[in-house]
Amino acid sequence: MSIVEGSGAAQDDGPATGPGAPPPGPGGSVLRRRGRLLLAVTLVAAAVSGAGLAASLVIRSPAQAAAESEPPPPDVLTAAVEQRVLTDSVVLRGQVGAGQTVEVAPAGSGGPAGAKPVVTKLPVRTGDQVAAGQSVLEVSGRPVFALRGGLPVYRDLRPGATGQDVEQLQQALKELGFGSDGDPAGRYGAATGAAVTAFYAARGYDPRSASPDGDAQVSAAQDAVTGGERALADGRDALKAAQKRLDDALAAERARSAAPTPGAPAGAPIGESPVDAARTAVETARKQVTRAGEDLTGLRKKAADVRATVGPMVPAAELLFLTGFPARVDGVAGRVGGEVTGTVLTVSAGALVVKGSLTAPDKGLVRPGQQVEILSEVTGTTATATVTAVADTPGEGPPSGSGTGTAPGGGARQPGTDRTGYPLVVEPDAPLDPRLAGQDVRLTVRAASSAGPVLVVPLSAVSATADGRTVVTVYEGGGRRRVEVTPGMVGGGSTEVRPLAGGALGPGDQVIVGVRAGTR
Repeated sequence: MSIVEGSGAAQDDGPATGPGAPPPGPGGSVLRRRGRLLLAVTLVAAAVSGAGLAASLVIRSPAQAAAESEPPPPDVLTAAVEQRVLTDSVVLRGQVGAGQTVEVAPAGSGGPAGAKPVVTKLPVRTGDQVAAGQSVLEVSGRPVFALRGGLPVYRDLRPGATGQDVEQLQQALKELGFGSDGDPAGRYGAATGAAVTAFYAARGYDPRSASPDGDAQVSAAQDAVTGGERALADGRDALKAAQKRLDDALAAERARSAAPTPGAPAGAPIGESPVDAARTAVETARKQVTRAGEDLTGLRKKAADVRATVGPMVPAAELLFLTGFPARVDGVAGRVGGEVTGTVLTVSAGALVVKGSLTAPDKGLVRPGQQVEILSEVTGTTATATVTAVADTPGEGPPSGSGTGTAPGGGARQPGTDRTGYPLVVEPDAPLDPRLAGQDVRLTVRAASSAGPVLVVPLSAVSATADGRTVVTVYEGGGRRRVEVTPGMVGGGSTEVRPLAGGALGPGDQVIVGVRAGTR
């Protein structure tokens, strides 16, 4: 081993020889063989890599060759001009349910004043059907009847009352066979009272009286009428007797005139004649009869008024008007013997409808009369419907995403999960499958639609020039040309465009909507 000056490395000149050098051993021979093997492997690997690199620079696949022969990709993004009917939609969630849902919470029905109302009968259970005229509940011994009608109960219906609610009661009772044709429509008279009494009796109850002492009032009024009738009869008898006396007096005067009394001076005054006295008595009796007749008329009217105001009444707590039958019991919260402190049961009626809730931005796009598509993601059922009502003020709406449905992804406008919004009601064009009751469904409201097919481009294709013109840029053959347009209806991220005179734009033309990333 020798040291080369300035190299900083030891040079191996082979095995040491000469006096004092160690003899060669087996370890040194093995190390030299391993070094030579490592050098050979490295040289072979380098040769193979170089050959592969050379081949890759020379050999091309057909696809590579075709791709490398094409021009470089354009630096713009384009979209085709379409000709179609442009629509704008609002998508929201809705809950399928009956058109009417009523929470039955009777108050003030039953026992004496001040007593707490208690459920004494509960003949229905959740899921039961309810027929018209059926009692769905009894509170403190008093029934709650379900009748057909769309006007909610807001007052007791008493004899003498008038209004649409009275007419509704009359019609509901007539449908059940208890007519009140003797009363004008909308007036609670004697015939209506008789119909109420018969209806209650047919179901094992007595109707309430409109007045606690009604019977006594009616009896007193009838007694007064009876007295008036007797007074009139007595007056007529007195008039008849006075008339007879007048007739007798006239006959006697005619007899005297025919045979004068001897010695009586002619023309001598003899005082008031019997005829004059009889005439005065007749006039007095006639006046008494007239007055007795007038008094009797008044008494009879008073009696009729008393009967009209103290007859059978129908308390508001005993009526439940529903829009259709059979109705359904959705839930029962009360129990027999329990005190009535709130809702006892919930009843729904009418055809199935869908109720939803609109956000403030969507509320301005939706109005009654617009077409709706209903989709149940659970069953795959679809149906067409119509918006029938949109609230003017926010209110508590159905929760978004509740029930068994799932929220749709993407698409048109979606309301958030905020429970407060503008409630709307959607009525199907044909009756919905009863299995959809209670389901959460997807509603797609067609908020607007073009009158027919129009030219449509993405909103991003429309731009404004420096001089205020609205244009789209057509890309064709690697070149660009601007077409001045008038924009129209907007919907679903697209807009209607109408080229101005001289502008060439048609379906299939490619319009620039953006620039590729990394290009200018």
